[in-house]
This record gives sequence, structure tokens and C-alpha cells, in this order.
Amino acid sequence: MTQGAPLSLHVPEPEVRPGGTPDFSNVPIPKAGSVPLPPVDVDPKDIRELAYSIIRVLNREGEAVGPWAGTLTDAELLEGLRHMMTLRTFDARMQMAQRQGKTSFYMQHMGEEAVSCAFRKALSPGDMNFPTYRQAGLLIAGGYPMVEMMNQIYSNERDPLKGRQLPIMYSAKDFGFFSISGNLATQFIQAVGWAMASAIRNDTKIAVGWVGDGSTAESDFHAALVFASTYRAPVVLNIVNNQWAISTFQGIARGGSGTFAARGLGFGIPALRVDGNDYLAVHAVAKWATERARKNLGPTLVEYVTYRVGAHSTSDDPSAYRPKEESSVWPLGDPVLRLKAHLIKLGAWSEERHKQAEAEILDAVISAQKEAESHGTLHAGGKPSVRDMFEGVYAEMPPHLRRQRQQAGV
Repeated sequence: MTQGAPLSLHVPEPEVRPGGTPDFSNVPIPKAGSVPLPPVDVDPKDIRELAYSIIRVLNREGEAVGPWAGTLTDAELLEGLRHMMTLRTFDARMQMAQRQGKTSFYMQHMGEEAVSCAFRKALSPGDMNFPTYRQAGLLIAGGYPMVEMMNQIYSNERDPLKGRQLPIMYSAKDFGFFSISGNLATQFIQAVGWAMASAIRNDTKIAVGWVGDGSTAESDFHAALVFASTYRAPVVLNIVNNQWAISTFQGIARGGSGTFAARGLGFGIPALRVDGNDYLAVHAVAKWATERARKNLGPTLVEYVTYRVGAHSTSDDPSAYRPKEESSVWPLGDPVLRLKAHLIKLGAWSEERHKQAEAEILDAVISAQKEAESHGTLHAGGKPSVRDMFEGVYAEMPPHLRRQRQQAGV
């Protein structure tokens, strides 16, 4: 037998490293309004091309065009703009609080605000999200109090989770926000299981799973798609492709599949890609996918093409793995600025009103922050009671825990 060439492995490399010139010319972006809108009961095999294109509504002139436009009124768009602006301001204040030592950890949403804020408006009361740590927009757009979010971040005496979770890992059942898990991709299998349970009970509520692009490399991701496709679970499975995991570019997780959405095709699941920085497009796709779930037509896999502008977290330094200028040349722009330009184009908004709204939102966020800090921060003020760590685990506390609580004097 002839000895062949030595075997080798292919390790994907990003297009550019720190110090290089960022270039997104290889990212194909279809014209806004060019992607067709299929009927909600379409056969997945008839829309394979939607897993490789990008659904867009807002064009470069700030106009809403194409078949996916028209799902929101001007008033709803104005509300959406305020939600995104609120989340961005909230982020800035909490990032600053972490740098001041008031909390141990924080994760920003800069550049990704449209994904969660717009999707939330397509949901109904009782629907359940299984989010990652970058979907706080679901809470902001759902009316959850900012003070409660800050109390959890500070782990103070009013922390609704009593200090049992890492800061920013919120949990709010009444607001359709399942407890965040730091273990990646668990959300997908949990969402599918919850959706199956809802169907078994003959309920009307659907589930939504969220992961980042890096999490698609986890086995839980694929297990969720097997169950969702086999049992046609009433679930929407969202992949937020923000181009980077912690320090690993999307090509490592994507491999040779072309797009993350395309992974749904092998399971017979309708798969769509959408401009994640286009509030109108995100809402339109969310409305289509949630309607499909409610009509017992099964799951939908959606990939949101966006960009993580900030660091992965306050423990991360992105300058070590990507050019500092990369975010500024991202071709899909800034979600806040794009929606603002659209509303100005409609005559429903102006630069003056935008500045006024920025000031109003900043005042509201600072007011909430002062209230939260009055109940304590990481190194000052009130803390959850030591007694809390003994409570809420067992319906009836076992003897060994009662003894430990007594020894702790609580």
C-alpha cells in the first residue's frame, strides 16, 4: 500500500486579527425588501433559500420596504425605540457601576438591542423565554422594573433572587423570563421541553429558546432540534449571531455549514436569517415564527445577524482578538440609529425629540439606580439574609439543614 500524505486538521481563521484592517466585503447582504414572505404554513423544503439570505425591511434611506414591512404602527415603533434607548442607557450605567466596584460583573447588549426588544412585542402573556445573558431587552420591553434588575445586579437586600445568582442572570416567571443559566445551550433543550409540556396540557402558550452563535457547537443545541422537529413542539429557537463568542469568531462554531440557520434544514425545520439590527425585520420574523408555533405547525429556527459592539463581559478585552475599528464598519449599522432615522423619515420623530428622550431616559435610569443603591451594593449597605440560603430548596427542610441554620444563628 502506498503511503499517503500526512493527515492534518483544518482550523478556521478569522478574516483579520488585531492590528489589521476590518473588512466585511465578503458578507452578502441582500437588498432590503427583496426576500419573499412565505405563508406561515409553508413546507420547510420550499423555503430553503431563506436559511442563506437575510430578511431586511429598512433600506439605506430609512424606508420600510418589501413584504415583511407593516407589522407595527408608528406608535409601536416609537415605543420600540424608547425600549432600545432605555436598554442602552441601562447598560452604560451598570457598566460604570461595575467599574466603580458596586457589582462584580456585567454584560452589555450594545448593538444587539433590536433582537430582544422587538421579539418581545410578538409574544403573548404566559409565553416563556429561555434566554441567555444578553436578552435583558425582553425584560425592558416587557415592563419589568429596572429597580428590580439593579437590585439583582447589586445582590443587595432587595435582590429578588436573594444573592443566589451571578449578577445579570435574572429570573422573572411572571414576565415570561426563565432563570438564566451560565451553562451554554441548556436553554434550547429546556425551551423545547417546556413547549412540549404546554402542548401535552393542551395549553395555548409557546416557548422561545435563545443561544449565541458559539453555543450552536454544544450537543444540547442538536438534541433540542431533534426533539423539536420530531414532536413539532410549539417553540421558536433563536440564534443570535453576533460574530463573536468570548474570544472565538463565528467560524469555529459554524464550521462548513455556511450559515447557522442552515442547520435547521437537516431536521426539516423552517430556517430563516434576519437582519438583527433592523427592528422592523426582527419583529416581522418573530410574528411569523410565533404564529407558526401557535397554529401547531411546529418549530422555527431563526438566525439574527448582528454584531457585539462591546466586550463579551466586564472580564473580557476584545482588543486582544479583533481590530478596535471592526464595529464601526459593520455593514448593518446601529439598530437605534436605524430606527431613529426611519421614524424621522416618517415624520413621527425628530432630532430634538430624540435628544429630549435621551435626557428623560437617563433621568429615569439614574432615579432607578439611586433607589436600588439605597438598598445596598456589592461592598456597601444591605445584603440578603444568611437565612435565605437555607430556604426555598426543600418543601420541608431536612434535619441537617435545620441544625446548620441554628448553628449559623439565623
